[in-house]
Amino acid sequence: MKMKELTKQEKELLSHYLTRFITPERDARIKSVLDNRTRHFSVVLEDLYQTQNISAVLRTCECYGIQDVHIIEKENEFMIHKAISMGANKWLTLHNYPNEPNNVAACIRNLKADGYTIVATLPAENSTFMEDLPIDEKTAFLFGTELTGLSDEAVKLCDKSVKIPMYGFTESFNISNSVAILVSHMVERLRHSPVNWGLGTEEKADLYFEWLCNSIRFVDDIIEDFMNQRLSNPQ
Repeated sequence: MKMKELTKQEKELLSHYLTRFITPERDARIKSVLDNRTRHFSVVLEDLYQTQNISAVLRTCECYGIQDVHIIEKENEFMIHKAISMGANKWLTLHNYPNEPNNVAACIRNLKADGYTIVATLPAENSTFMEDLPIDEKTAFLFGTELTGLSDEAVKLCDKSVKIPMYGFTESFNISNSVAILVSHMVERLRHSPVNWGLGTEEKADLYFEWLCNSIRFVDDIIEDFMNQRLSNPQ
């Protein structure tokens, strides 16, 4: 049986069953991380081509508790550098938009439908400094490709833009550094605010099941055995 075919009740039963295959310390760690996860902020990457940068961004987002990363592919295929990501992608929800017509618009449209304000990261004069950007709105931060930044299409579809303060001659940060600086600043502001930034009960339950599966070897075989036993001994 495929994971997507499992019902909510089956996932709940399986989550309880799967805790037999991890230590209490691991279970406590999973629950602790869940309590610190947020979907209040999301990160969108448009057409990054260096796997080192992509992987560093995923690692940063995971470390700071951001659950969702959206990947827009154009000329460059999305790939992960395992030595740099350190497995961060296993704990994130990645939304991929393959190189198809209007994939930028599709990504932004989906985010807006989920209630996000779309913010382009631009070192432009009229961009808002990150310390002045409101944090009460659900926000998706768009970052562009290494050499040319965000596409004109992406910028036009954004609601506003934000920039990181810079005091040197160089006009921009490396993309992975930009994400790290902005995410660090915004998440710390969020966590010290009265905003309700945590996950809902159902979101936690879904991720708890997913992370249990990611923590257990041969989990597919274990789940198959459990489901077969349940079918042969219905209650």
